[in-house]
Amino acid sequence: MYIKKILFVIAGLGLIAGGVFAYYVYQAVFSPNTKFETETKVLYVPTGATYTELIELISPALKDIYSFDRIARKKGYVEKIKAGRYILKKNLNNNQIINVLRSKNSPVQISFNNQERLENLAGRIASQIEADSLSLLKSFKDEVFLKSKDFSLETALAMYIPNKYEFFWNTSAQQFRERMFKEYNRFWNDSRVLKTKQIGLTKNEVITVASIVQKETAKVDERARVAGVYMNRYKNGWKLDADPTVIYAIKKHRNDWDTVIKRVLYKDLEIDSPYNTYKYMTLPPGPIAMPDISSIDAVLNYEKHEYYFFVADVGNIGYHKFAKTLKQHNNNKKQYVDWINKKGIKR
Repeated sequence: MYIKKILFVIAGLGLIAGGVFAYYVYQAVFSPNTKFETETKVLYVPTGATYTELIELISPALKDIYSFDRIARKKGYVEKIKAGRYILKKNLNNNQIINVLRSKNSPVQISFNNQERLENLAGRIASQIEADSLSLLKSFKDEVFLKSKDFSLETALAMYIPNKYEFFWNTSAQQFRERMFKEYNRFWNDSRVLKTKQIGLTKNEVITVASIVQKETAKVDERARVAGVYMNRYKNGWKLDADPTVIYAIKKHRNDWDTVIKRVLYKDLEIDSPYNTYKYMTLPPGPIAMPDISSIDAVLNYEKHEYYFFVADVGNIGYHKFAKTLKQHNNNKKQYVDWINKKGIKR
């Protein structure tokens, strides 16, 4: 009888202990373990991060890091850390958090446009993905890669078509570059390639002209007309006489890309640079900036007209006055010079 009581007590204690253990397991696995108040929190896990580093990164977001650690070890996550951008939702439990970290690398939407140089592009991209600007710039300027894709250091910027793209945050510099070359080829579809042949330019030359158009006018509805002026001049063996190319040549010569030049002076036109289209009849060696798709398509579909000149229209700010003859242009130019002098713009 006494032995039976002992057995009942032991059994009872076992049930209690089992219940406590089951409750603890339930709490550790299934109870909410986030402590941020927002609906979501983004966690960035760097490439090559160790489990210890992951714990340091995630700790501020969790109520109980010790229960997370136990479940992470039970699920074998410790040896399988994956880099990426992970979105943790409020009130997730440890099991759900680990499942997110295992398989739900969330992509980012990146965008870029109007970058003047590869250096600017590298900085822009580095602010949006894990790769740093130095590794990006090195990959952009890799001459072996460029040569294999029919680019040079002068034309390399033409490979990056400005748009919005979806990438994983932990994309490497080389992966980014390779993807952008694929996007470049996708952009240059059969229709666009046919148009380059019809207008007598290569793809790189189209983007070079488009970069000048981009700098000349911010008005999308005017770009095809501006492109038409430059195509008229180019096809008839005239120099382009494009102020933006002179400004680019000055910046490049001085290696001062932050300088702002609002007015091109006659002395500036003498700078000896292949980018100076007042001095050289050929197109510049490459784009002077990254043109929008609208500027590229404006060149491919340039307006057919008889204009060879244009100057800013002081009566319709942002737009330009176009002329067929130098005499007409000089009359238009006088209005602009008088206006800019009244504004006191000397440089």
